[in-house]
Amino acid sequence: MRILIVEDEEKIAAFIRKGLEEQGFVVDTLTRGDEALLALANQPYDAAVLDVFLPGRDGLSVLRAVRRRGIHLPVLLLTARGEIYERVEGLESGADDYLPKPFAMEELVARLRALLRRAAGVGLSLYQVDDLTLNLVSRVATRGERRIELTGREFSLLELLMRSPGKVFTRTEICEHVWNFHFDPGTNLVDVYIQKLRKKIDEGQDRKLIQTVRGIGYRIEESS
Repeated sequence: MRILIVEDEEKIAAFIRKGLEEQGFVVDTLTRGDEALLALANQPYDAAVLDVFLPGRDGLSVLRAVRRRGIHLPVLLLTARGEIYERVEGLESGADDYLPKPFAMEELVARLRALLRRAAGVGLSLYQVDDLTLNLVSRVATRGERRIELTGREFSLLELLMRSPGKVFTRTEICEHVWNFHFDPGTNLVDVYIQKLRKKIDEGQDRKLIQTVRGIGYRIEESS
């Protein structure tokens, strides 16, 4: 998942970025509210972690502007501890959740994953397509009774596909969400990782779950 962190305190931003990247997220960081609004209006983020106090434009102003523009990505608001009015105003402005500072990284990750699951219409920390399951908490994939060992990038790619079964993801979308860069027609990076997943998930199986949509991209779908 691709996450935008908007936090002007360098140490806090670096702390969040490191923690999220360790969990397999692709992360961008910004320090100013005006830059954040521009990025959210033009980039395909899955969620945002937004501080209330920012230079250029405060976090609540950014949040209200984002919602007015019809941008519905999950937003986790960082607030000062004890400032109840910030939390109330944040929720009324369109925040999906809030987290007072200081906070534990484990809680931020858990809250963010909960928001992403809710946005995807998933109530549990588990994605399932046919007999393939992906546990977002334990970071374990299984097909039937067989456990599948995945690298960090393989896990992120499989999570993207399984989050929306049947949806065709273009190579550009996959690059943006899994590697955080725009697709280069001269690279076969996406195809290489798809083949790695196929070998681990579909090889030797009668039912092939990872499908190629010729000329467009890839999807994961229950076999007919």
